[in-house]
Formats: sequence, C-alpha cells, structure tokens
Amino acid sequence: MKKAVLIIGFLTFCLLLLFFIFCPRIILEKGNITIKLDEEYQEPGYEGKNLFKNLKDEIDITNNINNKKIGQYQVNYKLNYLFYNINKKRIVKVIDDIAPIITLKGNKTVNVCPNKKYEEEGYEGYDNYDGDITSKIKVDYSDNKISYILSDSSNNITKEERALVYEDVSAPVITLKGSSNITIYKGGNYQESGYEVNDNCDDLADSVEVKGSVDINTVGTYTITYDVEDKSGNKSSVNRIVKVIERPKYYGNGKIYLTFDDGPSSNITPYILDILKEENIKATFFVLDHGTSLDYLIKRAYDEGHTIALHSATHDYSYIYSSMNNYFEDLNRISNKVKNIIGIESKIIRFPGGSSNTVSRNYCYGIMSNLTAEVTNRGYHYFDWNIDSDDAGSAYSKEAIYYNVVNNLSYNKTNVVLMHDSSNKQATLAALRDIIKFGKDNGYVFEAITMDTPQVIHGVNN
Repeated sequence: MKKAVLIIGFLTFCLLLLFFIFCPRIILEKGNITIKLDEEYQEPGYEGKNLFKNLKDEIDITNNINNKKIGQYQVNYKLNYLFYNINKKRIVKVIDDIAPIITLKGNKTVNVCPNKKYEEEGYEGYDNYDGDITSKIKVDYSDNKISYILSDSSNNITKEERALVYEDVSAPVITLKGSSNITIYKGGNYQESGYEVNDNCDDLADSVEVKGSVDINTVGTYTITYDVEDKSGNKSSVNRIVKVIERPKYYGNGKIYLTFDDGPSSNITPYILDILKEENIKATFFVLDHGTSLDYLIKRAYDEGHTIALHSATHDYSYIYSSMNNYFEDLNRISNKVKNIIGIESKIIRFPGGSSNTVSRNYCYGIMSNLTAEVTNRGYHYFDWNIDSDDAGSAYSKEAIYYNVVNNLSYNKTNVVLMHDSSNKQATLAALRDIIKFGKDNGYVFEAITMDTPQVIHGVNN
C-alpha cells in the first residue's frame, strides 16, 4: 500500500513537471491603460512563451475599442499551443478631458444704462463630445458680473464671465429730416423739416434745442443748430445750412416745357407724338433704353423737332446710385444709344427720381451732392420739375392729371411739367390735349428744353 502511494505521488510530480515545462504563458508589459478621445490605441507590448520556446507569434489579439466613444473596452490575447488554451485581457478606458467652450454673444465688458436692466445678448455652449449643450449652461447674475458655468458629460467644467459697467458713455444721435444743405431763392419759403433724436438710454424727443433762424428776404448763409444732452451729460450737435440766393433774372417767362419720362413705349408715345404734331407743340423726352425695337420712336420724336434728353439706361436705383462709376456707366450707355439714333450727343439729363430723391441714401450716402456737381463739371444740364402731374403717383384719372398741371402754372416761373409716356400712362395721354388747350387759351408758349433753357432744379437731399 505504501509503495502504491509513492508511485502515484511520483507520477503526479512528473505530470506537474511536464505541465510547468511545456505550459505557455502570456505576459503583458503594462496593465490597464487610459487613452483620450480620438487618440489611437498603441499596443504597450506583450510576450508569449514557455520554458523552451518563444510563442509570441502564436498569440491572436482582438479588441472592441472605439476611440470616438467614451467607455471601457477590452483587448483580448489568446494563445493556443498543444493542448493548452491561454487567455488574457487588458482593460482600455477612453476618456474625454477637454472642457466645453462657452461663446458669449456681444462683448465681455458691457456698458449698461444706469436706469436700465442688462438684456442678455446671448451665449452658446459646445462640447467636443456632447455637441451643442447650450441648454446646460448655468447663469449666475450679480450686480456687476454675470457668470456662465458649463459642465459636460465627463464633468469637465468651463466658466466665462461678462462684466457689467453701469455707465452711459454713448452720445445721442440727431438725424435731420430733409437735407442738411438747402438752397432757396430770396423771398421763397423755408420750412423746418424737423429731426429725429435717438439715445441708447434716455427718451430725448422733447430735449432738442433748435437755435438759429432764416431771413428769407436777405441773401446769405444761415446755420440752424440742433443741440441735445442726455441725462448722463453726453452731448450731440448737428447743423443745417440754409443758403438764400437771388432769384435769377430770367426766372419766370410764361413758358411751358412739357417733359415725358421713362419712354418710349409702343402704345403711348406714338399717340403723344400725334397730338403734339397736330397741336404744333414741341416737348422734351427723357428716354430709357427699352431695346432696339423702339428706337424708331426716338428717331421720330427727334425728326419732328422734339428734344431727346437722357434719363437712364436701366432706371435701376440700386445700381445707378450705388457709386459714381455706376451712375456714369449707365448715363454713358443711354447717351451712346441716343447718339447712334439721332446723330448728336445730348447733354440734357434728368436724374431718376430727380436730384432731390432720397432713395439714393439707401445705396450711397451723399451721392446726389457729388453727382449734381460732377454732371455740371462734365458739361451736362440737369433738369428737375416744378409742376408734377403726379401721373406716376396717385393721379390715376385724366381729370386729376389735368388739374395737377393747370392749377400750378404761373407766368412768374419757368413751368417745367413732369409727365410720363411709359406703357401704362393712358390717363396722361387722355389729359394731354386739354392741358395744351388750357395753355394756349391762357397765353402760354410751349417750348422744348434746350441748353439755353433756364435750369429748374430741386434742393439736393442726399
């Protein structure tokens, strides 16, 4: 019995010895590791062997690592050798250690009106992992500071601050209605156009002090000053310059200058020309470029003794009034067209909207002041009007157009009448013969504008 035990023990020892000698092992050079989001996993190293042999090449490695998602992953090492199956694993943690970003709209230091509450200008929160987390921003208000605190899903924290300075440092803004430079004839009428005042903190509608006056009967230059001060002592002042000039001696001659804008048109212009021919009346046509199909009407009007003047090639306010270059490019186009049709260069022009238009402010502040000077420098005579038929406005009937014209005629002025011969002006066509009859019956003389005609111009408002 004792001998049998010894034999069994010996055999067990031999088996254990063989197991130890031939059993493979996997050895990891490092244990569990941590990597950051988007960081590539780099294998730290491993070995595979038994007592006699290097088995590293026999190891199969697999992992489920997603370096774009926070979490815990495994790298599995598997070694199959003889009848041995050895497995080992390494834990890999993917973490986010980047703090989110808070973006403040507006300034970090803000002046706030002393009598007002700060109105939040806005903020945004963004995290490299969580995306838009604006809704998670905690806002803490104090008297002179606002704190914005944001924590992402990994507890990375960001803090921003906005300083509030309760002080009004902005001066009020006075905006003059109408032009800041006005020219009127002696004995004419000056009417204050008014102003608007805006302040970031205070209501100053009744606080503007207007100083100065205009003597319409004395030639000279007058300054109207507009002053205002807000409750914090910030001041503003603007001036309006009014020039009173002598009325030209040639102003007022009992003549009527019928002018037609925006043509020619195929359904109105021919019939206007027929009436003018029958009545032996000469007029002035401020033409546009409607393409070559209507060129014959420009040629007919010229051949019948009417003045062909320049209005615009495009009549596109947003283009022609956006720069000096654009205006003259447009003017040159219509000038070249007219010259090719009638053989002479016209130097008589009318600005789209007139020289007093304010729509040009939307595209280039002050352009009309520059253009009126420059066209004169280039030898042009520009004409506005002092009688508006309003056929481009609210006068839709021939009666309204007729009375708008005849009720404003005077022997004491150069009567320049604004009408239109574009395709929708049937009422203008219907009123024309009656207007001519009234003028003839009351001793007026009809003429076409020439370079010798006294200019009738508006005050420039831009």
